[in-house]
Amino acid sequence: MIERLVIIDNVDPVSFYGVNNCNMQLIRNLFPKLRMAARGSVIKVIGDDSETAEFEKRIKELEEYCIKYNQLTEEVILDIVKGKSPDIPKHDDVIIYGVNGKPISARNANQALLIKAFNDNDLTFALGPAGTGKTYVAIALAVRALKNREVRKIILSRPAVEAGEKLGFLPGDMKDKIDPYLQPLYDALEDMIPAVKLKEYMESNVIQIAPLAFMRGRTLNDAIIVLDEAQNTTVHQIKMFLTRLGMNAKMIITGDATQIDLPRSVGSGLIQALKVLRDVPGIGKIEFGKKDIVRHSLVQRIVEAYEHYDKTHKENQLENNSDKS
Repeated sequence: MIERLVIIDNVDPVSFYGVNNCNMQLIRNLFPKLRMAARGSVIKVIGDDSETAEFEKRIKELEEYCIKYNQLTEEVILDIVKGKSPDIPKHDDVIIYGVNGKPISARNANQALLIKAFNDNDLTFALGPAGTGKTYVAIALAVRALKNREVRKIILSRPAVEAGEKLGFLPGDMKDKIDPYLQPLYDALEDMIPAVKLKEYMESNVIQIAPLAFMRGRTLNDAIIVLDEAQNTTVHQIKMFLTRLGMNAKMIITGDATQIDLPRSVGSGLIQALKVLRDVPGIGKIEFGKKDIVRHSLVQRIVEAYEHYDKTHKENQLENNSDKS
């Protein structure tokens, strides 16, 4: 009789063990000659040498499946333990499988172009109106790179610029004041990474979410860096951010030039960066439009209504100015 310790620290334990440890109970039943105890990421197993070796092999195969698909069903456990190939979910153009095995893939042609641009370039701009999924796809690509061990960390950032509200009047310390600006990034991550694993990544700084000001002085190596709402950066901020790019790193910058919340006297760094970097090789740019909106269908009609209003308003102003002159 020997004792083995099988480590499954790359997978979310809740997804692996199942609700109320139902998956672990099934595994126990499939290896009746072994005694085992699971705690956290460690499974201790006692039994014959060949039996425990077979157990470790099958557990590692189950772990790899669970890492990729974020779920482990009874049918998959039975297939893998019996040495059969499990039925693999078939979905076209999947970026990653999110929480509970939800496939996350491109939902329109421009999202597919964003994926290609990311694969082909170290710096990619994704531009367009709210609801086109540009930030969501960018974060999915970052999570995929982390899961595939292409990078060691993900860094997500946003400029903390007020959109009508004043930061100083929000309750709490600086972290409490800033977190609401970063919440959309947390929301996307919660869709893609199980809660326990996400908490572990955040606590160990494998995934970092920080306001843009925290980027100064850093060189970001072995990372995917996503800057969201870049239209609200100043000229100096975006230059500072772009020059943080280190070795084996990629950047995705998302923004909407029609939703600038900076004071009127301050120019958008995103607008200038697009002009300055227009002819620089190795930079991808994808422009989303109203037709790419993947939120509620009403969002597209709202965007169109505001565009129509702005156009009419500008025309009326021009007429009034010409009448006065």
